[in-house]
Amino acid sequence: MNSKKFYFIKPEFMYMAGFYDRYGNRFSVVHEVHRTLIVERSPIEILADSIRRIGFDLRGAIATAKSLLGDIQMCPIMVNPIHQICVFPTKSAKNDDTIWFNPNQIIRTKCCCQKTLVLLGNGRSILVPNKLSSFNTKLQNADQLKKITTEFRNNPVTFTIEPKHDRLDFITKRVQKRKKIHPQSEGPGKIHRPSSCGCLVWYLL
Repeated sequence: MNSKKFYFIKPEFMYMAGFYDRYGNRFSVVHEVHRTLIVERSPIEILADSIRRIGFDLRGAIATAKSLLGDIQMCPIMVNPIHQICVFPTKSAKNDDTIWFNPNQIIRTKCCCQKTLVLLGNGRSILVPNKLSSFNTKLQNADQLKKITTEFRNNPVTFTIEPKHDRLDFITKRVQKRKKIHPQSEGPGKIHRPSSCGCLVWYLL
């Protein structure tokens, strides 16, 4: 089994879980399609490293997910929108036995002894201590986040802001309108274009 100091989540990533070594250090077991790695980082640190690598941060990714899906518990996290990699936890991220899954690598889920049997893309499976309905809800939330993020990327929302009317033209037209209504109120004079300082300039005839 390979060992690495750092790891960045990639499309081949299937799932990972944390553990403590005999010295109390928090490590992770990362399962990819064709290999298994021991990484000298906790699952949360691996997520933070992977998100930071593309110019974002973990806190912002969590806030974005909650803003799109609502303030749900154990919300999924978009790790890499370019490769459409989203992960979700089986429990709270603070739990030591939480498993983080990549929904892209999940083929099917089945109920097995009041737990969930997860069938993976490489033909292997893992038994998760979650009820099938609970696990499938988390899986659906992850798929929804991925779908929304992909939709935003493919069809960005654009806003067209109409230029405001020139304020000085507005003032000039308003004064001219007042002169027509009250021709004697302003006295003789001629309105010129406002000066560069934005003030109306009057010249007596």
